[in-house]
Amino acid sequence: MRPRTGLRRGVRIYRRSLGAHLRATLEYEADFWILVAGSALTQVVGLAFLGAVFSRVPQINGWSFAEVVLIYSMVVLSDAIGPLLCEGMWRLPWLINRGELDYRLVRPYPVLLQVLSHDLGINGLGNLVTGGAMFGWALWRVDVDWTPSLVAGGLLLFASGMLIKLAISLASNATSFWLGSGESIFAYAVHQIGDLARYPVSVYAVGVRLVLIVGVPFAFVSFFPASAVLGGDAGRGGVGPSWLGWLTPLVAAYCVTVAVLVFRAGLRRYDSAGN
Repeated sequence: MRPRTGLRRGVRIYRRSLGAHLRATLEYEADFWILVAGSALTQVVGLAFLGAVFSRVPQINGWSFAEVVLIYSMVVLSDAIGPLLCEGMWRLPWLINRGELDYRLVRPYPVLLQVLSHDLGINGLGNLVTGGAMFGWALWRVDVDWTPSLVAGGLLLFASGMLIKLAISLASNATSFWLGSGESIFAYAVHQIGDLARYPVSVYAVGVRLVLIVGVPFAFVSFFPASAVLGGDAGRGGVGPSWLGWLTPLVAAYCVTVAVLVFRAGLRRYDSAGN
């Protein structure tokens, strides 16, 4: 009973922390709607770009418009869940640089969870709405024979892809323990690489493919899970068989483990801002 009680308590505290940040954001209603509308407009512009490309060509390297929208929407939804649930990781460099992490060390609650719930990115709401609409439309249009097992497997791959995106963001932000900067410059650079996963990996050169598959495995956020669900050759461009997508949960477990280890290693060397 104790582990279960502790888990419920941890979830309750995490939810209350996010709720406090949400209430603070809602005090400035105009800012709230500007952030939501701005993030939604960004994704709409991206979708319009895809539409413009596919108005000229029926397929890109064997991928139809609906299939590319599916890949695109999976990244957008990952960029929605991160800000809504774990935006605090992007404040980690500031917490380290200003010594604000000291307060988290003495509280009776895991430091990592305190960091993750330190902020709430309301822009994630706009991404959630637009990404959800794209995702639903793409699933409706793709040619897939849905079965209960495929639906369950698809949900597992989708959740695993989100974990990979969150883990990479956490690990890249945790490098601030060594870099010492108050800005997430390195993490933002890594995040920009992740935007390449909005499109089929098979359209890129070999070097870029290696980065997205092996270096920082953003390809397992969208491309490989989509390939596994759609079936056939993963990428229709020589990237690999579609069953590689079913390895996404293993890649997620690896990424989460590495991210937590990097964070803990950095936390051990943290000696406050005045030292």
